[in-house]
Amino acid sequence: MLGSLAKWLRILGFDTFYANAEITDDELLHIAKSENRTIISRDKELIIRGKKEKIKVIEIKTTDLDEQLNQILQHLNIDEKIVLSRCTLCNSIIEPIKKEDVRNKVPKRVFDNNDKFWFCKTCNKIYWTGTHYEKILDKINKINR
Repeated sequence: MLGSLAKWLRILGFDTFYANAEITDDELLHIAKSENRTIISRDKELIIRGKKEKIKVIEIKTTDLDEQLNQILQHLNIDEKIVLSRCTLCNSIIEPIKKEDVRNKVPKRVFDNNDKFWFCKTCNKIYWTGTHYEKILDKINKINR
């Protein structure tokens, strides 16, 4: 339901568990409680159950991503040191990798035009500071005002 928001929370460096459709509300509540997580949802019933279980909850009331991010950031602070530190796919911490180690693993133009790369050991995704990087930073600056 909030997949784009989950991706952006990971971009901002937040440890973000995104529940798939196979996880029941009971399982989700158990995970949130045992891992001391905040439930972020548009599901009113889940929000009510979370509150009853004394789990921190944030109810999202909009489908607009920018509004969702602004709503979240009223409750959470961005730590600039951890922005762009997590894999957007699997939530793992990404690590710097030597440029030479990504030769033939990224497009030639990407390899030629970038000096810094990061790698997710969990899902093998490689990251670099392409044009999308500047767009991400612009969006972060807009929502962080």
